[in-house]
Amino acid sequence: MSYSSSATATGVQEGTVSKRGFWSSRLAFILAATGSAVGLGNIWKFPYITGEHGGGAFVMVYLICIAAVGIPIMMAEVLIGRRGGRSPVNSLRLITERDKLNPLWKLVGAVGVLAGFLILSFYSVIGGWALSYVGTSASGQFSGQTAEAVGGIFSGLLSDPMTLLSWHTLFMALVMVVVARGVSSGLERATSILMPGLFVLLLIMVGYAMTSGHFSQAVSFLFQPDFSKLSTSGVLVALGHAFFTLSLGMAVMMAYGSYLPKNVSIAKASITVSVMDTGVALLAGLAIFPIVFANGMEPGAGPGLIFQTLPLAFGQMPMGTLFGTLFFVLLVFAAWTSGISLLEPLVEWLEEQKGMNRTISTLIAGFVCWALGIASILSLNLWSDVTPLGMFAMFEGKTIFDLLDYLTANILLPLGGLLVAVLVGWFMSKQALENELSLSAGGFSLWYNTLKFVTPIAVLVVFIYNLS
Repeated sequence: MSYSSSATATGVQEGTVSKRGFWSSRLAFILAATGSAVGLGNIWKFPYITGEHGGGAFVMVYLICIAAVGIPIMMAEVLIGRRGGRSPVNSLRLITERDKLNPLWKLVGAVGVLAGFLILSFYSVIGGWALSYVGTSASGQFSGQTAEAVGGIFSGLLSDPMTLLSWHTLFMALVMVVVARGVSSGLERATSILMPGLFVLLLIMVGYAMTSGHFSQAVSFLFQPDFSKLSTSGVLVALGHAFFTLSLGMAVMMAYGSYLPKNVSIAKASITVSVMDTGVALLAGLAIFPIVFANGMEPGAGPGLIFQTLPLAFGQMPMGTLFGTLFFVLLVFAAWTSGISLLEPLVEWLEEQKGMNRTISTLIAGFVCWALGIASILSLNLWSDVTPLGMFAMFEGKTIFDLLDYLTANILLPLGGLLVAVLVGWFMSKQALENELSLSAGGFSLWYNTLKFVTPIAVLVVFIYNLS
């Protein structure tokens, strides 16, 4: 069904008909949701924390955390979206009216939309780095370079606000072009191309890594269980990543769920997305670490691994220019699909609440997000000594870029996930949940009790741990 931008301010009222798009199939939803979940964190964080916290032992704990926290909350968010059939805020408004709940629960959707918007403002800046590196790698600038020279390329990029602004603008434009085209012609068509492309590129990179002579070392680093390395801290890291990796707490799954046809199983789709997200993260590790080890380098997490360690490694390897370029194209695909999902909830809300068409909603939301991103860009250079909330101990030394990252990852996302678990597990109509999920009695009981009793405690523990 094609997407029509005819939702109006009055069209979101109960009982009215609003022409909306739907995913054409279960696969379309899975690709889009996986595209949202698979982002930069899969590639620069998960492989590293797996190796640091006991390899196979960590993976085992992580999968348990996915089952206890990630999947239950994902199912709850998708359920809210599909049951409400509107943007996250309006879906929750309709649900609170139907179930006669406190209308303040609709703010759960607002927290998620705000978190996604703030994340995209600085995520787009990082997406711009990846775009920049496609050209840098393709032009052979990393070939034969020293660590200092490669580090100089990255620091040179960060110190140039106009160059950063250009790449940030291009990345936001790529996101907006897709979102403006709606569900069928935009989101679904883009993810149906980008996600298979990402998987193919990832498999090519794994194949290339297998020729490095250090593939078995990478397999041991990632998968060999070492329970001596699995501390309490490691378990909490697994728990935190299980939550963040699936795009939970940022209203994305509610927005995507609002386009999900009633005949698609929420449980099966959520489990599939979780498995694919974890698979991509592990494949990324198998693609990255053989290259790192082959060059005698230390595996690290974060931007340093992607924008300094790997370019240096590619610069020393046969066909490094080609495969380095492919790697950064892969990174752009991962960032792009996540960026699309982060903008969608706000655009969907503007369409409904303000009666705007899809294009205007996207332009307004995208422009404001782009403008906020400029503050993140300047905090990397001209405003590097600006710490807006530095008077508080927990925010001391944090630039605007750092502050946005900290507020979203450590406060807004866990808060959103916790509120979703409490709302669905303790307040929403149990009969409505059973009808929406269509699970067996045992399956529903397992999900419901996990969401009600286990998930909130787990998220609360992560919340407190992150703030400590």
